[in-house]
Amino acid sequence: MDVDVFIRLGLVLARPGMLIVAAPVFGGTFAPPHVRVGLAVILSFVLMPVVQVPAVDTLTGIAMVIARELGIGFAMALGLRALVSGAELGGHLAGSQLMLSYGSTIDPQGGVRSTVLATLYGNLALLTFFAVNGHHALVRALGASYAALPIGGGSIDPSIATSVMRLLGVVFTFGLRLAAPVIVVMLIVEIAVGLISKTAPAINLMVVGTPIRLIVGLLAVAAVVPLIPQLSSRFATLAAEIGIQAARAFR
Repeated sequence: MDVDVFIRLGLVLARPGMLIVAAPVFGGTFAPPHVRVGLAVILSFVLMPVVQVPAVDTLTGIAMVIARELGIGFAMALGLRALVSGAELGGHLAGSQLMLSYGSTIDPQGGVRSTVLATLYGNLALLTFFAVNGHHALVRALGASYAALPIGGGSIDPSIATSVMRLLGVVFTFGLRLAAPVIVVMLIVEIAVGLISKTAPAINLMVVGTPIRLIVGLLAVAAVVPLIPQLSSRFATLAAEIGIQAARAFR
């Protein structure tokens, strides 16, 4: 049996396989495993005729090449994961202001406890990525990456640390921009409730204040939700560019 074909398929499979596993756009953690495996194999068969695979004879060489391919695929997926994580961070910050943290549920995409707003913001950011055909651009970037970063050995450029820090900056900047209107509105509500408690001490603000905070907070969220797609599309381009720069560090 000629094992060279299987070795070549395995080397080509590593990069798209890691991209599919790490990028939430292709299903996330709770997607059926056979769907993710099937999609990775299909992409590998499509890429095999156009990808140059070097001859690797030793197991150590094969392991090093596969590790580099996995790193490139994971770096490309980090851009989209940063976008979704930033949206979820904004939802967490806004939800904590509305006292929704006590009603956290398991998010099927990540397998972690999230508030309703965090799941809503994350799904809206993901749907926006689909709406602007970001998944098509991601697959095209995967195919073009083999021309810029051919399969083979290489080294890790120190610039990857800068790319990771920029991705973390995208997460926090995006999340704070989504949560800032709700935080400002709730701050104004807290000041107003505090002034009322001073002028009218007889009012039981422990009973009256909570519904006021919740109603005003939900109105603020309703005003922010239509702005999420526009903001997500803007940050999606930036996050994708940084993810590609992180992948280029594996030279």
